[in-house]
Amino acid sequence: MENSSKIILDLCGGTGSWSKPYKDAGYDVRVITLPDYDVNKWVYRYKEKVLNPVVEGKVYGILAAPPCTMFSMARTKAKTPRNLVEGMKCVRSCLDIIWSAMEQEMPTAKRKVNLKFWALENPERGMLKYFLGEPPFVFQPWMFGDEYKKDTAIWGWFNKPEFTHPKLKKKLPKFDKLKTKEIHGEFYGKFDRQTRRSITPQGFAKAFFLSNP
Repeated sequence: MENSSKIILDLCGGTGSWSKPYKDAGYDVRVITLPDYDVNKWVYRYKEKVLNPVVEGKVYGILAAPPCTMFSMARTKAKTPRNLVEGMKCVRSCLDIIWSAMEQEMPTAKRKVNLKFWALENPERGMLKYFLGEPPFVFQPWMFGDEYKKDTAIWGWFNKPEFTHPKLKKKLPKFDKLKTKEIHGEFYGKFDRQTRRSITPQGFAKAFFLSNP
């Protein structure tokens, strides 16, 4: 298959929902996520799965969704203090993998890096923007057909996906107002509420894939 040689790294990918369209299309998708994989240990733990293809310039695209716990503006009543050092630890590791995939020797005349695209996701209403700047792409799940609201930001180098539902035609609930079983119900009983909350809406995932094949 033509796509089988194209390696996609899905960092902190959880259920692998963001990279699913790539997997369905036959790409070599590698979901690097807890509990099996820790992105903070990629340099000395996962040579065959991550390190070798990264340093050899063989990674085609990278998706990253580091935990937003410490960046969330909703974190006002947490028992433990906000720890931005801890929050940035995972972000740094994701960016280290992304940058390492691009830091390759190349002919002087070449004007493009080997990495086709990279994208990093976090809530738009969060503190990560103070570290990475304003995100180039912000969306709501309903803009791609998933009927709920959740401000989401994407940083990176990628083609912006086209909205399939550009106008809101009816009142929709915010994500946090959804009942437990309404949150990605197909995963109910398999993952806790927080994990299901972080699942990438499939409408967006499909649109992103179509814009970044």
